[in-house]
Amino acid sequence: MISQQDKATVVAFQGDVDLESSPEARKILLAQLDGCDLLLVDMSEVNYIDSSGIASLVESFQTGRAKGKRFALVSVSEPALRVLQLARLDKVFDIHENVEAALAAG
Repeated sequence: MISQQDKATVVAFQGDVDLESSPEARKILLAQLDGCDLLLVDMSEVNYIDSSGIASLVESFQTGRAKGKRFALVSVSEPALRVLQLARLDKVFDIHENVEAALAAG
C-alpha cells in the first residue's frame, strides 16, 4: 500500500518479504523514489523478511541517497527488526518508531 503523509511517501509492506515478493517490493520502492523527497517504509505488518527482501531495502536506500532523497524504515515489526539487527543494518538505516517520528526527524 502506498500513501502520502505530509511531505513523505509511505510504502507499507505486509506479510512476508521474501524471494517471491521482493522483486515487486524492489520495483515499488525504486519507482516511488522518483516522485518524493522522503520515502518511508512501514514494516509494522511484516511477518518475515529474507536476504532478498533486505537486498531490496539496501538497493532502495543506496539509490535514494545517490539521488539526494531521504529513506527510512518505520514501525519495524519485531521479526523484521531481528533480521536487520543480525545483518547490522539497524545501524545503517534510519529507523523510527512511527511515521510521525520520522517526519519530526526532518
